[in-house]
Amino acid sequence: MKLELDDLSAFVAVAQAGGFRDGARASGTSASSMSEAVRRLEGRLGVRLLNRTTRSVATSEAGAKLLERLLPLMGELEATLDMVNAFRDRPSGTLKLNVPASVARLVLPAIVPPFLKAYPDIRMEVVVEDGFVDVLAAGCDAGVRYGERLEQDMIAVPIGPRVQRFATAAAPAYLAARGTPEHPRELLDHACLSGRFSSGVTPTWEFVRGGETVRIDPVGPLIVRLGAAADLAIDAAIAGLGVIHLFEDWLTPHFDSGALVAVLPDWWEEFPGPFLYYPGRRHLPAPLRAFVNFIRR
Repeated sequence: MKLELDDLSAFVAVAQAGGFRDGARASGTSASSMSEAVRRLEGRLGVRLLNRTTRSVATSEAGAKLLERLLPLMGELEATLDMVNAFRDRPSGTLKLNVPASVARLVLPAIVPPFLKAYPDIRMEVVVEDGFVDVLAAGCDAGVRYGERLEQDMIAVPIGPRVQRFATAAAPAYLAARGTPEHPRELLDHACLSGRFSSGVTPTWEFVRGGETVRIDPVGPLIVRLGAAADLAIDAAIAGLGVIHLFEDWLTPHFDSGALVAVLPDWWEEFPGPFLYYPGRRHLPAPLRAFVNFIRR
């Protein structure tokens, strides 16, 4: 039975994405062409591979088993073809990264433009997610995260600033009306603009000075999704609604403009910068290898 590789690739993309539109977007083609490719494959195999409804697309039992066998084969095929890429003067292909919003906002802007200028044949796709993910299962080549425990077969490479800080701030009008805290515990009597992870956890605010560490549970009029809605919390702080606790680099422009004033700067917590992490396999796709070499330089 002769099967077209493009049809198999279309099935894998749609099955992984959970829909024709998302699969087409990831593959750089149209949803209609993806649908036709899967329909053609099902016709040749004589079995339904995807169960379709108006709201979702999911693999059938036969489709799930086919996907399970195809994924390692497609990965091996890509690696084999990419070995030829190493003989090109300039590496090409797609590099897909999974990063938190803070990295997309604060780290990548200084790295991505010069990288893509240095490697014009590489196309980069950035997926923003704040939870820790299995990059391979998510269809990504590599991820960037802060300080999470990585699997043993993952390689971690420093990317961006090696030391960062969380800063605390409020608008001048708010501090004039409510007073300026002189100790982190005094924040318990203030309106705090806090954030919540996608898991539902609201992190504590941590402050460190000398040998003393103070953690408080922020309470206030606004809670936002960390990363995705941080700018809303900043706007609320500028409007005088309360005290904010966020990456220093995110707040620096508002310190410079005077819209926000530093609160408890002697207590700001330092933490290690982010890491690029990827599977520790011997052969790296050419775009990822080029990116790793670029950030190491």
